Amino acid sequence: MRIAVAGASGLIGTALVGHLESAGHQVVRLVRNKDSRADNTRYWNPATGEIDDDAFDGIDGVVNLAGAGIGDRRWSERRKRELRLSRVDATELLVEAMSAAATPPSVLVAGSAVGFYGDRGDEVLTEQSGPGTGFLATLTADWEEAAASASSAGIRVALARTGLVVSDNAPFLTRMLPLFKLGLGGPLGNGRQWWPWITLEDEVRALALLLESGLAGPVNLCAPNPSTNKEFTRALASVLRRPAALSVPRFGPRLLLGRELADGLLFSSTRAHPAALADAGFEFRNPDLAPALEQFLASGR
Repeated sequence: MRIAVAGASGLIGTALVGHLESAGHQVVRLVRNKDSRADNTRYWNPATGEIDDDAFDGIDGVVNLAGAGIGDRRWSERRKRELRLSRVDATELLVEAMSAAATPPSVLVAGSAVGFYGDRGDEVLTEQSGPGTGFLATLTADWEEAAASASSAGIRVALARTGLVVSDNAPFLTRMLPLFKLGLGGPLGNGRQWWPWITLEDEVRALALLLESGLAGPVNLCAPNPSTNKEFTRALASVLRRPAALSVPRFGPRLLLGRELADGLLFSSTRAHPAALADAGFEFRNPDLAPALEQFLASGR
């Protein structure tokens, strides 16, 4: 296949491009450097609504992983607009250009997130579960709606609702590690909130499956054995051979990150289950958290 990838330079995008190329696919990167003349790149700029007229000529499939970091900054009104532009507006631009191609790509694998479900306590959430409430859930639902509109052009759309991606350089882990290495890590609040996760290896394999299979609609990309925040922190501390006895009260992250962001990302409980992947026969190489963390982090203890 000839596959266009937006967000190819990020954590997931970099790994996905390598995986696709090693499997014999040709990858075209959508880049924001207008001066790029590489054969395997096309220009686009979601902020200005620009995209090369031939961006999707001869393209069989598209993967959109573009989006500003959800947890990088406080959710000010300005930041919320940036997050929306980088997801909803950017996806609308891609879909418009895909649909206008002489021969539209046959499939769009659209990045999404388990944040779609919002804070749902212990409820088991499959792809049939409805959306949650709050900024992140609303943003994700609008993001998916923008992608789903590609189906009107005959394009199969798969919505990749991804959980926390575990790898040695995953941003959320690199932020946690310094405190945990000092023995100062611990559960957030009561630690009972569910944190759906997936290793980078399984994330990339699942995205490739979405490209190559007939799956359409939402697909939860998270391991079949989810963990609570308390279980996650205990596993991380165990791999690092450090204690994790200190509980972090809610007011600390709220003060540091802002109430809305802290509650939406750190204290929200999302017990997502990968029902669609299971039905498709997908086999996780890393179904359990502790061995996955050991694999990625043991060498850096």
